[in-house]
Amino acid sequence: MSRYGDAFAAWRAAAQPDWDAYTRHPFVEGLRDGTLPQSRFLTYLVQDYLFLQNFSRAWALAVVKAGDLDEMRACSATVHTLLDHEMGLHVQTCARAGMGPEVLANAQEAVTNIAYTRYVLESGYSGDFLDLLAALMPCVLGYGEIGLRLQAEAAPDTPYREWIDTYAGAEYQTACISAGELLDNALRKRLGDTPRQSPRWAALSDRFATATRLEVAFWELGRA
Repeated sequence: MSRYGDAFAAWRAAAQPDWDAYTRHPFVEGLRDGTLPQSRFLTYLVQDYLFLQNFSRAWALAVVKAGDLDEMRACSATVHTLLDHEMGLHVQTCARAGMGPEVLANAQEAVTNIAYTRYVLESGYSGDFLDLLAALMPCVLGYGEIGLRLQAEAAPDTPYREWIDTYAGAEYQTACISAGELLDNALRKRLGDTPRQSPRWAALSDRFATATRLEVAFWELGRA
């Protein structure tokens, strides 16, 4: 079983080679060895700040789609983490580079960003709780995986240590483990003890794979 649960491990394997293209993208490797130009990192951060707003909306939609109080609480806690913690890293990093809140507030959302976030939201609008979770998980758990690997492999002098430590840190890793448990439990509640035998399994795995490909495209925003 993966650190982040059974369903994630299965969907991650099914999404290859796109999963490796996402988690080992040249942008990610630039964070690892410190060769990523700061201007590209800042471009990514601005777009990711906009992304997290809609990602928070998607997790808030998950509260609506949830089937019980435990699921509602888990999704609500994620909204709080995104809005009150993760986005703070973006604001602080941009501020140190001379980009104030007004820059973030007035930034234009890239088409790639729109495509990804609206896909996730549409997964929840037209689908159920499982559809939405499948679209949400590549971002949540992929960043956890990236953070752990980069923490172990990053060059000592990489200027992106704060970013790496955020996603490798105990708080984010705990959130990833909880998200993986939420996914596994939600699948069991709705599809039974052998969810892989359900007719829905393949479609949910495909939804996870589509979101993974959209993550690959999102990194390209930081290479322009």
